[in-house]
Amino acid sequence: MAISEDDIARVRAATDIVALITEQVALKRVGRRWVGLCPFHAEKTGSFYVNAEEGRYHCFGCRASGDQITWLRETQRLDFVDAVRQLAERAGIELTEDESERVAHRNRRRLYEAMDAAVEWYHEQLLSAPEARAAREYLKSRGINGELARRFRLGFAPDEWDRLVTTLKLSPEQLEGTGLGFKNRLGRFQDFLRARLIFPIFDSSGRAVALGGRVIPGVTDETRREGKYKNSPETPIYSKRRTLYALNWAKDDIIRSGEIIVCEGYTDVIAFFDAGLERAVATCGTALGEEHFRTLRNFATRIVLAYDADGAGQSAAESVYQWERQYEVDVVVARLPAGQDPAELAREDPEALRVAVRDAIPFLEFRLERVLAAADLTTPTGRARGAENALRVLAEHPSDLVRDQYVVRVADRLGLDVETLRQRSRGESNGGAVPRVRQPARQPVLADLPRPGTEALRLLLNDPTSETSAGLVALFVEPRQRLCASTVVETGSASRAIDVLRSKSEDDAAQVLETLVVMDEPTELDPEAVIAQLVRSAVAHQLRVMERELRQGEIEPGMAMTIIRDVKERMGELEGARRRAALEELREWLETRGVA
Repeated sequence: MAISEDDIARVRAATDIVALITEQVALKRVGRRWVGLCPFHAEKTGSFYVNAEEGRYHCFGCRASGDQITWLRETQRLDFVDAVRQLAERAGIELTEDESERVAHRNRRRLYEAMDAAVEWYHEQLLSAPEARAAREYLKSRGINGELARRFRLGFAPDEWDRLVTTLKLSPEQLEGTGLGFKNRLGRFQDFLRARLIFPIFDSSGRAVALGGRVIPGVTDETRREGKYKNSPETPIYSKRRTLYALNWAKDDIIRSGEIIVCEGYTDVIAFFDAGLERAVATCGTALGEEHFRTLRNFATRIVLAYDADGAGQSAAESVYQWERQYEVDVVVARLPAGQDPAELAREDPEALRVAVRDAIPFLEFRLERVLAAADLTTPTGRARGAENALRVLAEHPSDLVRDQYVVRVADRLGLDVETLRQRSRGESNGGAVPRVRQPARQPVLADLPRPGTEALRLLLNDPTSETSAGLVALFVEPRQRLCASTVVETGSASRAIDVLRSKSEDDAAQVLETLVVMDEPTELDPEAVIAQLVRSAVAHQLRVMERELRQGEIEPGMAMTIIRDVKERMGELEGARRRAALEELREWLETRGVA
């Protein structure tokens, strides 16, 4: 749908950006700005600034910036429309929509309501239904107590055909649209999940979107030949490829730590939380894929794989290396004791689990360790075979610089000649691609821009709609500053000006404005002095241009006075003796040079 500009403006105006951001980031007031640690990259010194008056944020470390809508989109992975809707609901604003959009939005809302009702019903069954006793005992055996069961809203599906369908009385559209029920061969609706432990799945904003059901020993009839886990099908509100279990609970700790732990199962995630590592997530019945990686990168740049040894080793190595380069993340592997999954280790030795995450090693190193550990180092043949297997693993990595460093390690470990292995490595890899080097973000430095223009921009931002503002635009000599000034005057707002510049890919100019709006502390300005300084700067620039043209024979001496008159005409609407005096001073200077 297309949301009207008026509605967008109302939503922005009604949303306190400081209150919104402090739900996830600790901010402290510094003068008239708010400052904190950036949630989009790991840092120790706060470079994340928020301007409450303009409703903007900007990080001077990673260049993340935006308004209230951008914040919701980036932190909760929403599209523009959903972000505006969520802020509108938060502010109690009713958006203007046409009938078809209103119906579509209402239908999605009914699906969310149905899923929420089902999660609550299943949860109550687990807590109080006598038939759920075996499920409660199973959870206890896995180290999941009542507090954890309540926190993760765990539930129980009774072993009946249609208990949920008949109890909740959901419509056919809600049952099929959420996957909670389906029509059987008799044309009747029945429950999708039966005799299973229920793990509700939420999107990153905390809305229930799907369910995962696990068989319960002694309860689920194994003759049905269903898998250990049964997950909701794809629906209008649920995509397995994009959803990560527990991200809604984990994102705060992920943002604080700059790290995200990826597990194989729901119980592993809960075990990590119980061990104090509340930044664990899991895929929902699918392998870790590129869309998951894209989501992970939005929250953290260090990704810890906490699979058991076989699971980590079976990951698609070439894809992992490609994603590391494409999304500029570090993929590392937590070395868990052989034969133990994270849930078991959390119960028996939670400190060991924390150490495994802290000391996680690069994905390539993990795979090499497994190969070398399996090699027979007691015979020449065993060492040679171990070297060949190690080189095959190394060949998967795209960076020759990384490969070469590990070749040295392999040679030392196996007692072989480095140069021999190096030559073999080059043959195995066929010349791996050089990885893209991450360049530091280019920051606009106000000190590098003409000071008269910077001071005049500050003046414009104080009152962009004043009568004299439009006349100032032509006086800016630096292109970025002039573009900033004209856009501020046209839009009447710094925030809208930044949006317009971004939409036109004028990122450098937008950065200049954001620096002034978000980080620059407001100061008292003398308008007369600022404009006089800008006039001097503008005329001096014109004179430099004129001198160059005179030297190159592109202009007649008599044209000098024409240039001066042009500048005077531009200044005609600007009043003030100091400005006129400045212009006269420059005229006298021209006369002394014999130009006038």
